[in-house]
Amino acid sequence: MSLQGLWRCAELLRNPFRRAGLGSVRTATKRAGGTVSNHGGSPGKRLGVKKFSDEFVIPGNILVRQRGTVFHPGQHVKMGRDHTLYAMVPGYVRFYKVPGSRKDRKFVGIVLNKGERLPRDEKNLGRSRFFGLVDLNQFKRETAAEATAS
Repeated sequence: MSLQGLWRCAELLRNPFRRAGLGSVRTATKRAGGTVSNHGGSPGKRLGVKKFSDEFVIPGNILVRQRGTVFHPGQHVKMGRDHTLYAMVPGYVRFYKVPGSRKDRKFVGIVLNKGERLPRDEKNLGRSRFFGLVDLNQFKRETAAEATAS
């Protein structure tokens, strides 16, 4: 085999399409796009504060939906297993911090009267209690007031 024959074989091994008359092979001009796990299509979880300060709530109303404990339960508030805070008594929502407590925790509490503040001064005001009972004496007072008015 001559040197020229070896040269043609080497040429054929380097570019097999030239011999067949195909010319060059066209390659992709864009790279293949990768896949994304959820494509940004997952719906929002609707987290956040649902009842704000001074809003009236009834028992069972959701105050805050959260992941983890951004807000901690205060007076008359309980925490669900997914860290949702909800009201236990009817009243008005209060957001507060306890001075001198660790890490400046934010608390959510319920006060029974609109003007009250939290944290409550229990030495002077006593504990805030809600029994969910009906005041029968108030009905007697109302009927007595109506009788004196007429």
